[in-house]
Amino acid sequence: MTVVNRWRELQQALQLGPAVLVTVAQVEGSGPREVGAWMAVTGRACIATIGGGALEFDAMARARRMLAGDASQPTTQRVALGPSLGQCCGGVVHLRYEWLTSVDAPGLHERLSPAATGLNVALFGGGHVGGAIVELLGRLPGRVRWIDSRDEVFPPALLAGGVEAEHSEPVQAAVASLRPGASVLIMSFSHAEDLDVLAACLLRKREVGDLPFIGLIGSKSKWASFQARLRARGFSEAELAAVTSPIGLPGIKGKQPEVIAVAVVAQLLMALQ
Repeated sequence: MTVVNRWRELQQALQLGPAVLVTVAQVEGSGPREVGAWMAVTGRACIATIGGGALEFDAMARARRMLAGDASQPTTQRVALGPSLGQCCGGVVHLRYEWLTSVDAPGLHERLSPAATGLNVALFGGGHVGGAIVELLGRLPGRVRWIDSRDEVFPPALLAGGVEAEHSEPVQAAVASLRPGASVLIMSFSHAEDLDVLAACLLRKREVGDLPFIGLIGSKSKWASFQARLRARGFSEAELAAVTSPIGLPGIKGKQPEVIAVAVVAQLLMALQ
């Protein structure tokens, strides 16, 4: 289930009854999830996760006691991840508990949205690999902008998850309007388009310097050919060194789109740490 779909599930649940929102407010040392991670507990279900196994199980029980009318339950909780929970993480997690009703739903969207702190990805190419990557990214916090020069290539099922799909002709024209800090993945149906998008990204990086990751799909020979063409366009060796190609963590074998997607997203996460 994607992050956007979890939010929609919470919206629907609040129409049926109240919920308790459990949020990670602070982490000291090692913890299972980051500050801002959340789960919503209703009388029937638990939406999203704060992680941690026993930590989450205990938080769910406390939330359900609140839903049952137990006013003695605290609205904040300091949890040491040690022997008392059967865990050995060694950190401390501070949780916040909030009562929610349907009245609270509109304001929660911005509060719980991970877009501001999650991945910021622009993917050029609506093919099978692009689709597999978008599907995987949809399960992670952040925003995905999916761009192609062809109309009607984006699967409706993926767009329902909150992905921003855009038709751009010429495709490289979209580079100028990418969000600052975007990580760019280039994998169009055409090598000519790939080259034009890559050149536009390098120009933006030269002028603005706000694209932290530029990745190009393909073989080593494709990248060697591209380097020669980009040098002819006036790009320096230092500028070309900013490009990751081929993309994907080395050592992960397999040509299936889903395998490539895992390798690319894992590499992206590592590069942005």
